[in-house]
Amino acid sequence: MDIDTTQPWGLAIDFAGRATLTEAGHTIYINVSDSSYNSIIAPDSVSGTYAPVTVAAQFTETGANGSAIRGSARTTIMPIGTAMVVPDQTAIQSVVAAALANFVDNTAAYTALSAKWTPEDGGSGDGGSDDGSGSNTSPASATP
Repeated sequence: MDIDTTQPWGLAIDFAGRATLTEAGHTIYINVSDSSYNSIIAPDSVSGTYAPVTVAAQFTETGANGSAIRGSARTTIMPIGTAMVVPDQTAIQSVVAAALANFVDNTAAYTALSAKWTPEDGGSGDGGSDDGSGSNTSPASATP
């Protein structure tokens, strides 16, 4: 992801802290928000500090039979002392990279899980026998 140095967060975000970008063939949704309950940006009346800012990235890819794999990541930027959080132009870039890595991990986990339950006859989808040992002992587990 290229950082737009003219933007405080490295990417143009709308008034609600949202942005959408395409990276590695995925449409990724970005959200930059503070964690306060107030609509006015001001220090907390009790602690005297500004709220932390959360930067999140998320996307979902869907496949056959309603399958879906998600990639997501989140980071929190804490204020220093009593000052407001300073925008970090690399925060969105790092969260997008982490969401893409999370998607790759989830894809590998889904693939491994799917391979564990190979139907014996190609149509029943019961996954073979399960003796409780954690291994699939059906003949289908030996076939590719």
